[in-house]
Amino acid sequence: MKTFRTLDLAIEFYEQVTKLSASGGLRDQLHRASSSISLNLSEGNAKSSANDKRYFFQTAYGSLRECQTIFKLLKVDNKEVLETADKLGGCLYRLVNSDIKPSPNWRKRHPDSQIPS
Repeated sequence: MKTFRTLDLAIEFYEQVTKLSASGGLRDQLHRASSSISLNLSEGNAKSSANDKRYFFQTAYGSLRECQTIFKLLKVDNKEVLETADKLGGCLYRLVNSDIKPSPNWRKRHPDSQIPS
């Protein structure tokens, strides 16, 4: 299986975020937004068309920006999580603006599938 480094970094970011001390609605929103990054990357990577992939990757990028705004609102000063967010932002920006290729037809790769034609 090929490594998806941006997804690995997004999971690391989520783990860092869950260790931050915050309370209330912003804490809940931060946890939802930070998990959304990994989930959208994973779902987008499973899509077959380049447009579908890009849509989910853009959503992941938007969720990261949401996290960064919450950091400002909460006055988060954790250097490690802020640096990971910046690195992840660069990866997501490059991913969204890359030449995304459509995936091969799933049924062709898995001839034993039971998906109707």
